[in-house]
Amino acid sequence: MVSAPSQPARQGKGRSRNRLKILAAAKALFLRDGYDGVNLERVAAQAEVARQTVYNQFGSKEAVFRAVMEHHWSSLPLGDLSTRLEQSLGSGGDPAGFLRQFSEILLTFIEDTDQVAFTRLVIAESRRSPWIAEEFYRVGKEPLTKALTDCLRRLHETGKINCPSPDLAAHQFLGLLQEFIIWPQVMAIGPDAMSMPPVDVVVEEGITMFLDHYGIRG
Repeated sequence: MVSAPSQPARQGKGRSRNRLKILAAAKALFLRDGYDGVNLERVAAQAEVARQTVYNQFGSKEAVFRAVMEHHWSSLPLGDLSTRLEQSLGSGGDPAGFLRQFSEILLTFIEDTDQVAFTRLVIAESRRSPWIAEEFYRVGKEPLTKALTDCLRRLHETGKINCPSPDLAAHQFLGLLQEFIIWPQVMAIGPDAMSMPPVDVVVEEGITMFLDHYGIRG
């Protein structure tokens, strides 16, 4: 006979569901109305929970915003990178293959989330509240760059690339992608003003340029 979940277990599941509802509601409001245009009452109404529930779980609007940022970036599966790299190395894969997989992970994240809108929000709000940009970097861009840096260091150590400064190289490769893939969207540069190559061309050209400098020849 299967016993029913205990009251603490049910309460825990309820808090978890409410947390996700609050984060989704808060994110939608922040993206639409900006940081100053949102308060806990509006978040509670959007999430269809009591204001006290929002306050009990987070305590302040700033805490809600920080949690929204962490939740947003948590959908980027950085833990997969080292696993995919080791699989690639174990099967004799080349650095280009790994860089394609990394690019695919990043592109999927950008396409499947509100990354463009969220980046716009951070830029708009960080002038008055610098902590917003600092937190966005701390929970998102910094872990992303570190994960790529660690993989490039591993490729260098195994002799797949010649990259004695993997942190610099990680920033360079991200720049090769983001200059075409995200920044024109963030700045709302229309196709008439900037002729954009297809995404697969951007990725392949970026990999070629990167390995022309860091690849092992002969």
